[in-house]
Amino acid sequence: MSNIVVPELGESVVEARVARWLKKAGDPVAAGEALVELETEKVDLEVSAEKAGVLASIARQDGADVKIGEVLGVIDDSPGAAAATPEKTAAPAAESPTAAERAPARTPPAPPEPPSPARPSTSRPASPAPADRPAPAPRPPGSRHERRVRMSKRRATIARRLVEAQQTAAMLTTFNEVDMTAVMALRERRKASFKEEFGVGLGVASFFVKSVVAALRGFPALNAEIQGDEIVYKDYYDIGIAVGAEGGLVVPVLRDADTLGFAGIERAIRDFATRAADGSLTLEDLRGGTFTITNGGVFGSLLSTPILNPPQVGILGLHRIQDRVVPVDGKVAVRPMMYVALSYDHRIVDGREAVQFLARVKDYVEDPGQLLLEG
Repeated sequence: MSNIVVPELGESVVEARVARWLKKAGDPVAAGEALVELETEKVDLEVSAEKAGVLASIARQDGADVKIGEVLGVIDDSPGAAAATPEKTAAPAAESPTAAERAPARTPPAPPEPPSPARPSTSRPASPAPADRPAPAPRPPGSRHERRVRMSKRRATIARRLVEAQQTAAMLTTFNEVDMTAVMALRERRKASFKEEFGVGLGVASFFVKSVVAALRGFPALNAEIQGDEIVYKDYYDIGIAVGAEGGLVVPVLRDADTLGFAGIERAIRDFATRAADGSLTLEDLRGGTFTITNGGVFGSLLSTPILNPPQVGILGLHRIQDRVVPVDGKVAVRPMMYVALSYDHRIVDGREAVQFLARVKDYVEDPGQLLLEG
């Protein structure tokens, strides 16, 4: 007999929830075959069989909260165990989804992988609404029906961390606006050749990533964190990119962003968005980060106040680009403008630094040639 246990879940993650068993007690299993899906606060995992045999018993049922090392079930891996299992009549296709049916519809079949005790789950198909936010049924006249749904692990963690961020940090927000004329003109001139050369579109986000990294060099407190009574300054730039996913916001990390060109940044952001949608982001993708960028503009937001992603002390919020009447060289002009917001931890970032940092980002975006000149 061999136990199926909750594997290591990644940095700072100690608990998971049994989302669903993919096998029933008595089913034969192959080495490396996925047995059960676990839901964590960051990503979903599949726990696979380390040995071939028969799923002898299930110790923790769907919906149970479990910790690292806890036994989920038992595999009978004795010789001949699988052979002793009574042959089962094949179930109709509608009752027994194949792996291909369970995989995201737009993901091509992957080559076989070596057996692994845990891997990111891609078996849950996309649904119209998150599991903890089901769409309501049509309401009969006069009905006062209510629905009670348990929070997913991710949603509960998001709720807890947002409250903690406001309770533990001295969080303030400063605002500015950016004239996007230069960026929009550059994108228009270069979009075709950029796409042809690099195979990816030239978006707005890469300009802000490059501008943030350049500005952080001049304001290192915004790339730091507090540990006890010490300030830890980071001499590397791992920029979190907030992405909306089915179960809630996730923040995959663009590592060593200072070493990437525009094409590398755009490819990485597109990859994050794709994998957030199909559920294939890994714990390593979400680990760490020294500063975060979030873009509410993709959902139509004109202005908002972003909340810090602890232990980081700075987060930049981008918003919708909107034509507005503004003064330019003493004349009235219509320009594509974006409001930007910087939330920061006032414990180690002074207001003057925050305002100057945001002004520096604004300068770089409005004159992107500086990014080239300053390396």
